[in-house]
Amino acid sequence: MFQTNKKQLALYTIIAAALPVSQTFAATVPANVTLASKQVLVRNNGSEPATIDPQLAESNEAFNIILDCFSGLVNITPQGKIVPDLADKWENKDNTIWTFHLRPGIVWSNGKPVTADDVVFSWQRLVDPKTASPYASFAANAHILNAEAIAAGKMPASALGVKALNATTVQVTLSQPVSYFLQFVGHPSLFPVSKADVEKYGDKWTQPENIVTSGAYKPTQWVVNEKLVAERNDKYWDNKATVINQVTYLPIADQAAMINRYKTGEIDITDTIPTIQYQSLKKTYTNQIHSTDLLGVYYYKFNTAKAPFNDIRVREALNLALNKKIIAEKVVGQGQKPADTLMPLNIGGMKFTPPDYSTWSQEKRNAAAKKLLAEAGFNAQHPLSLNLLYNTSQDHQRIAIAATSMWKKNLGANVSMSNQEWKTMLETMRQGNFDLVRYTWLADYNEPSTFFNTFRTNDTQNTTRYSNPDFDKALKQASEDTSPAKIKQDYQTASDILSHDIPAIPVYYYVQNQLVKPFVGGFTVSPLGFYLTRDMYIIKH
Repeated sequence: MFQTNKKQLALYTIIAAALPVSQTFAATVPANVTLASKQVLVRNNGSEPATIDPQLAESNEAFNIILDCFSGLVNITPQGKIVPDLADKWENKDNTIWTFHLRPGIVWSNGKPVTADDVVFSWQRLVDPKTASPYASFAANAHILNAEAIAAGKMPASALGVKALNATTVQVTLSQPVSYFLQFVGHPSLFPVSKADVEKYGDKWTQPENIVTSGAYKPTQWVVNEKLVAERNDKYWDNKATVINQVTYLPIADQAAMINRYKTGEIDITDTIPTIQYQSLKKTYTNQIHSTDLLGVYYYKFNTAKAPFNDIRVREALNLALNKKIIAEKVVGQGQKPADTLMPLNIGGMKFTPPDYSTWSQEKRNAAAKKLLAEAGFNAQHPLSLNLLYNTSQDHQRIAIAATSMWKKNLGANVSMSNQEWKTMLETMRQGNFDLVRYTWLADYNEPSTFFNTFRTNDTQNTTRYSNPDFDKALKQASEDTSPAKIKQDYQTASDILSHDIPAIPVYYYVQNQLVKPFVGGFTVSPLGFYLTRDMYIIKH
């Protein structure tokens, strides 16, 4: 976490001046590269996005498209640098009052001005309970004034600490200093949408015939479960730095089909590489494999409100009896590392310590797990039974098969498996109709709270229904402390509590492996897992 001397900040403001775009983000084509005459890109996007509405989206499948088609007040580059976007400069006082100045002349794709009122409307819309945004708690996590009370239905959305000082100036008031606030501002859930068009078209505003965007592209065709096509937005403020004219996103969850289409040239970038084909593809397509260490954790979430998963002993037993080393190194085997914490051990410039049992042998873990399960009342005569839900994918299925086999062998537990399409599984999670469900959390920003907030009491992302006052207290303390050492200790306390309570079973720390055609230039993945089409270009081939 970046810390700034509060007394110094009281004396002056920090202003970000707009830098030449070629030095910050967007496509930068080397002088020795000859571009293809046809600048068209096809990306596999994994699954059909549930929505591309910035205030309703909650998955990377949606964020991939939103990041191409919409802009935030600021942009976070793949290298983690925060640079101007819709706002060309900003000031802050004591990390509490942030004032953003919109870039002169910016317009939506229909040519109408992007205004401060659009920003206010969008941020209020995010926290308004009537919107039912999965990311409603995000503004509260950023400590925007009154956000938590609004999301809880105790105050009107108009009370949110954001206001338009004039048509081009937005002022945001926080309930406490947040030095890394700009990382929140760069997240897709806080990207502005057109107030006029949302109010005009309602829940149909994201359809291609109605949508207006502020980013480098605009959706022009959307055939559900087949493709979404976006064309270059010539009204985008930095359109001159964009090279690719058209991008198509294919929602292909069947990994074998995805690889076949990559081999035949129908896909330029895959969203993953199937585990079962990884080694053979590595030999054949050595120079086309791109691997990126991400700030992410693959885990299994419990429904802690449902018996017997409201019993810590049951959750701890299932956690200990899972041989994560085998899953990470043998079942997946693409560079993943076994995980015993629900956040990466290195994040936000801090290094954290895993729980004591991270050094135990699997035999010792199994023995402790059996003892815990017996104490909870489960044995050979009365075995634990549960269902493991995962979204449809060959890799998720393989991991689930391995996990259920381990639990059967090490605990005598009877674990059945079920799978659902991504959108359906998200709704199932929200409704609480599960025992144990596969999920991945990739950081929204480079700071520990992005992982911990999803386990806070009543957080809108907390589908585990987990609640521990001591955990909530540690997070609150971390947000209020100013000493880096104290903040790190607060987060260590929070991590230790989760490692004991196990609201979710961490399986491995994330690595993103993809196949990328050699003629795709400018491909760079951020530690958050994103890569923008506007940064890329097609080389003559």
